Amino acid sequence: MTINHHPPEDLLADFAAGRLDEADRLVVGVHAAQCPRCRRFIAAIEQLAGAALEQAAPVTMADDAFATIMAAIDEPEAAPVPALSRPVPLLDDDLPEILLRCRFGKSRRVAPGVKMQPIVLPGAGQSRAFLLWSAPGTRMLEHSHTGTELTLVLKGSFSHQGGDFRPGDFDFGDGEVDHQPIVGNDMPCLCLVAMSGDLQMRGWLGRLISPFVRL
Repeated sequence: MTINHHPPEDLLADFAAGRLDEADRLVVGVHAAQCPRCRRFIAAIEQLAGAALEQAAPVTMADDAFATIMAAIDEPEAAPVPALSRPVPLLDDDLPEILLRCRFGKSRRVAPGVKMQPIVLPGAGQSRAFLLWSAPGTRMLEHSHTGTELTLVLKGSFSHQGGDFRPGDFDFGDGEVDHQPIVGNDMPCLCLVAMSGDLQMRGWLGRLISPFVRL
């Protein structure tokens, strides 16, 4: 697999430091699992952080710190959370191992030739994660974002003003990016997406249908 598009370095640094929402962390983590270059960068950041901790001055612990920890350990376990049903991932059972451990909601059609399936994450955050399936040759409407959009290609391909994106490639969008993705004609495109905020459609047609497109 040849990967030509990677997450911004500040996003990788936030991943290494544990500062990302669960949805964003999932997308960056799946990309890094396939990308030796990004794994090396993340490992370097983790080593720098470890060295900084070793050089940091010790902090005096509270007198009751040990008792507090032991009390927390001795607390009764919370009631188990009922298991969620696990719908089949969107038209595909050949997903990266990390995603096979995820729970999925029901898929739904969001536009002609486009379906999405939410990924159920345990924690609350600003971003949401989902699989996005697009038919061959699908032309998305030109749009920007009120938040951020992290997209990882799992299968197929798409292209826009920023280049061609194929399996393993990572695409980052925010309010400063206007793009119009076009899916390759040879096969459907399946992407893993983390999104905060909403799409901002461009043009009269985009503004007309914008209330009906929800990702």
